[in-house]
Amino acid sequence: MQSYVVYLGAHSHGPEVSSVDLNRVTQHHHEFLGSFLGSNENPEDAIFYSYTRHINGFAAKLDDAVAAEIAKHSKVVSVFLSKENKLHTTHSWEFLGLEQNGKIPPNSIWEKARYGEDIIIGNIDTGEGSGQSLKALATKDLDRFHLSGKEFSKMTKILGFIATAFDMAIHDGVDVLSVSLGIQRPTFFGDGVAIGSFHAVQHGIVVVCSAGNNGLVDGAVAYGTVTNAAPWQIVVGASTMNRDFPNYVVLGNNKRFKGQSLSEKGLPSDKLFPLILAEDAFLANASTNALALEKGILDPKKVKGKIVVWSNELGVAGGQQAALAGAVGVILINIQGFGYDRMADPHVLPASVINFNDGVSLLRYINSVKHPPDITAPGENIIAAYTEAESPTNLNYDQRRIPFNSMSGTSMSCPHISGIAGLLKTLHPDWSPAANQSAIMTTATTLDNNKQQILDASFTEATPFSYGAGHAQPNLAMDPGLVYDLTVNDYLNFLCALVYNKNVILLFSTNSTYTCPENAISLVNFNYPSITVPKLSGSITVTRRVKNVGSQRTYQARVKTPQGVSVTIAPKSLKFINVGEEKSFKVIIKAKNASVTKDYVFVELIWTMMMEHDDVQLNTAFHLNELFV
Repeated sequence: MQSYVVYLGAHSHGPEVSSVDLNRVTQHHHEFLGSFLGSNENPEDAIFYSYTRHINGFAAKLDDAVAAEIAKHSKVVSVFLSKENKLHTTHSWEFLGLEQNGKIPPNSIWEKARYGEDIIIGNIDTGEGSGQSLKALATKDLDRFHLSGKEFSKMTKILGFIATAFDMAIHDGVDVLSVSLGIQRPTFFGDGVAIGSFHAVQHGIVVVCSAGNNGLVDGAVAYGTVTNAAPWQIVVGASTMNRDFPNYVVLGNNKRFKGQSLSEKGLPSDKLFPLILAEDAFLANASTNALALEKGILDPKKVKGKIVVWSNELGVAGGQQAALAGAVGVILINIQGFGYDRMADPHVLPASVINFNDGVSLLRYINSVKHPPDITAPGENIIAAYTEAESPTNLNYDQRRIPFNSMSGTSMSCPHISGIAGLLKTLHPDWSPAANQSAIMTTATTLDNNKQQILDASFTEATPFSYGAGHAQPNLAMDPGLVYDLTVNDYLNFLCALVYNKNVILLFSTNSTYTCPENAISLVNFNYPSITVPKLSGSITVTRRVKNVGSQRTYQARVKTPQGVSVTIAPKSLKFINVGEEKSFKVIIKAKNASVTKDYVFVELIWTMMMEHDDVQLNTAFHLNELFV
């Protein structure tokens, strides 16, 4: 038997639901499953959760054959395994421009949005420490509360319980949901996060999800690695910022390599220590299974008093192995796929993580002499907030408990966007989740904090495949001028265009009158704040619709195009008089030669708002990153 989720769509009962209604739903689930089970099987024993409030369905232990029969029923949207979801999971607020030198400037969205007063942000995580799957935080109970990132452990969640968390969050009335987990590229009806977030968006809840941390493979951008891809979600990638936890590896020839670490101590700068490669110090028949790691896999006779050089695939566990064998320190060399990213982890020994290229130089240096000269690895700026319920490395044999730590990945970036979405909801409670998303995306920047083009982890110029719309600028998102809005029916039309079963889509929605359009929409015309045109040849015309959420303004179109493609906007200017006024425009894209279709090219469309005051022209940039293939 395996754990399955049986998804039946949306409930028909209204927002005011009684315990009698909830019990009736549960009883229906038992009766429904009982019709598929044998006389000796009890459906109440098989079902371990019923979704009774907004999401209609249940999670149960089922034989594969029974699950297959249930999936054939006309009232069933989908049946899928309750798979594991990986949890992808502060100076960053200053980096985003919300504060300056510890003070809140008057133009900060924090100040203008009353620090998120009366906005409830729910975090869907492991729920450790409170016994709950969902943790919701009501900022109205706190004075000048600063929204911040939640620390997520590297555990997994069962998809069936994720749907439970969404169901409860909708029922409890959260405003924003921050979801730092996901499953690799499922179908929309086979993914609890996609299903739960759709039901949340139907109730006006903004759902922010992490994108996952698999964007690089062997140092190059890997396409199709985003784990949450539903258009009703705000999906967040991770960037670096101007915070470092540096230390330096200094060789005997005085060559230095910059590394990263959160080691509590460094080695003395006036003393040198010998190096040894981990591969030269393994015990006979050593393995990396849990039991072997607990006992140690390095030979103390070879390692004691030395600095061990590892590949960074084992991370903090490698440092623990070196410590068990009596090493004084550890150098971890990034694998090539990490590019120039160096994660600052709380190692148990003085440690430094260096990038792949520096690692190659270090290994070449070690191999160039019979007895490698000594080395030092002093630490500096080694600081870092963390739960004391577990060790900073999450290793069972690490007994340390520290109040501070540093964590990385899209699980840390996701709560930042959730916080920004919450602040926008305070300022604009009438905005739809799509308008909230559009404001964040279309005011983003593709420049870094030095006003240079954003680079990826390999130090090459990044593209929208790496940064999406760009890096969030929360203060600009307060007044985006125009938004690309979407309704629940737009999302349903999107699913119809993907040729999902029409009856299944009807079950997915709370709108009982919805039907798929007779002529399916073209996916390129889905009103999302970006455009993707696959296999461009000849020309194509794409339509977008914008809504005015600012004052009376006129916008002029400006386009940045690469060679090989021409882009025309019609009309080239849009004049808005009233708030809520909507206008459409067309984007005509032409390939100038056949070679342009062989690779990805990127275009940026900017709607520039023109205002005159005392003969001074004020330009406010409005971004729409356009992606053409």
